Amino acid sequence: MSLAAKPLRVMLLITGLARGGAEAQAAGLALELRRRGCEVSVVSMLPPVAFVEELKRGGVDVQSLGMRPGKPGPRGLWRFWKLLYSEKPTVLHAHLFHANLLARFTRLICPVPVLLSTIHSLAESGRNATGVRARDWLYRCTDWLSDRTVSVSEAVSARHLESRAVSPRASVVIPNGVRPGTLVVLAETRARVRRELEIHDEFAWLTAGRLMWKKDHATMLQAMARQPAGVLFIAGEGPLEKELRAQADALGARVRFLGLREDIPDLMSACDGFVMSSVVEGLPMALIEAAMAGLPAVATDAGGVREVIRESETGFVVPARDAEALGEAMRRLAGMPAEARGEMGSAARRNALERFSLSEAATRWEALYRTCLGEAERQLLP
Repeated sequence: MSLAAKPLRVMLLITGLARGGAEAQAAGLALELRRRGCEVSVVSMLPPVAFVEELKRGGVDVQSLGMRPGKPGPRGLWRFWKLLYSEKPTVLHAHLFHANLLARFTRLICPVPVLLSTIHSLAESGRNATGVRARDWLYRCTDWLSDRTVSVSEAVSARHLESRAVSPRASVVIPNGVRPGTLVVLAETRARVRRELEIHDEFAWLTAGRLMWKKDHATMLQAMARQPAGVLFIAGEGPLEKELRAQADALGARVRFLGLREDIPDLMSACDGFVMSSVVEGLPMALIEAAMAGLPAVATDAGGVREVIRESETGFVVPARDAEALGEAMRRLAGMPAEARGEMGSAARRNALERFSLSEAATRWEALYRTCLGEAERQLLP
């Protein structure tokens, strides 16, 4: 039986397992592939801090290379080589910059039939633009080692093609996917959570994500300070939390920091609109989840945001770093009649179900795995 026809053995390699969009996507894909009968394991370069129990309950083996940020170390590399030799995956599927490079360099000494790299953001780096150029150069030099390099949005693909970080022969786009069943708005859930959060008749905004520079919460707080009414709930934690709390107090904005939450679908049920102020994105999972929950959204034009929001139909998109424009769009949405907002939310859910279902994403990934396995097998024929 050919490799392409056999049950798939997929190893997902990721830089780390923490609460984040790329990590959630990798974990969701692993579980969906396992449900389809594939043998799946997840390997985290850093010690994992999220998704482990969920993955294990779903029958997905989770391993850690025990590396530390910025210090790959020979022990971690040795652990990875041993895992590859013992598990013998037919597909090695890497996520995020460091995992992509580790998988590519490892292929030089430990061959795998198929290697795929996934890029989750316009810029998988820190604030320093030089870092982006260096990473583009490293991607370009190792492009030949990856059978395909998959971007999560058209915007991410275009940026990396333009910089020649990815070659046209390797470039593929497969959007992120979300399982819609967990994002159904129930009237009783909405009423309960609004009571718990002490939301009365006011308009409730929600944002969810790591409190870091790429999300630019500072601009969001300035926009919220311009609102005549309403309250903003910020779910998440991160290095800028203390600074953002001080800014919210100084601005007098009606904002509540909720910390890390495991009940984001319930929060989405309770709120009336979703807001996002990012300056760097790939295809934001939180924005897709909000759409799945039927929340109209206001977001900045970063990465694949325009691939999720249909302007004036499912929400509004404004320029990044523009607090005035963001604030005006928030006022516009909050001031719409409830019926019109409901229609906008329903359109958002239909659009998300049609374009961003996890089942459809997994189907596309599985087809790509088998296509690449077929190519690899043909290259081995005399």
